[in-house]
Parts: sequence; structure tokens; C-alpha cells
Amino acid sequence: MGALGYVMAGARGAGDRLLADVAATLAAEGWPLAGVVQVNTDRPGSRRCDMDLRVLGRPEVIRISQSLGEASQGCRLDPEGLETAVALVQRTMTPLPRLLIVNKFGKAEIEGRGFRALIGDALSQGVPVVLGLKPDNLPGFQAFAQGFGQPLPENAAAVVSWCRSQATEI
Repeated sequence: MGALGYVMAGARGAGDRLLADVAATLAAEGWPLAGVVQVNTDRPGSRRCDMDLRVLGRPEVIRISQSLGEASQGCRLDPEGLETAVALVQRTMTPLPRLLIVNKFGKAEIEGRGFRALIGDALSQGVPVVLGLKPDNLPGFQAFAQGFGQPLPENAAAVVSWCRSQATEI
């Protein structure tokens, strides 16, 4: 069984940047990685950013946000974009990676969609998983993890250290 670590970052976009830094560090060391990191791009004249997922180990970048207008209060997640990213990551799971990185365990995962099944499959095959988590989603994550998730500090070096301690050599 693989290890499951999560980071809850305080500032907007901080968790995304932290996981991108972790992925860049480990990729530079030659780690075979699977997963996604989120890239947020400010839109001029808008308080909302565009959200894209960069698929690790592949060239694709998938838009996962919808532009619903400035007055919109609803969820901007594009479910089709998310499912496209999941399918692409699934293709990078053979041969097994040394680590799976998931930008966020969010509402889709809580509801049984998104990366949820892929996270479970990776863990059952001994692949460690590190992911981002918003405080609002902690109860849903805990129900999924059943006490198995380990909180990690909001520090890229500490997360890299945790990854190194959990991952086995391939």
C-alpha cells in the first residue's frame, strides 16, 4: 500500500505552486512521475483566473475552468476537462510511476469522480500519492482516506523530503 500525503496551503494558488515546485524538483532528479499540477493564469480585467492542468510526463495542458462571467457564484470547474486530464494521467500509470501528484482532492473526488479512482488504484499498487486539499474539503477527504492521509507542511522542501522517504526505487 502506498502512502498518502496532503498539503493544505493558505494563500490562493500557493498549493498549486508548491506541488508544481515538488514535481519540478523530482522530475529534475529523473523520477518517473504521474499526475497533474495546476497552472493558474490571471485574466486581464477579471478577478477570476483560468485554471489549467499540466499533465506530468506528457505534453498536454488541459483547461479545467469555465468562464461563467464575473457575477457567477457557481463552481467554474469544467467536468469534461477534468475527465480528459484523468484519462491522460491514467495512460502514464504503466509502467508504474514513482509518485502520483494530484493538484487537488476537490468536490469531484468527494463525489466519487475526478481522480478518486486513480488515487485509490495508485495506492493499492504501492505508488505514493501527494495531493492538494482545501480546508473545506477536509471532511470529505478524511471519509475517503479513512485515517490513512498524512498532513504535510506547506513547504516544498519538506514535501520533497516526504516523497523521497515514501517512494521506492524503480
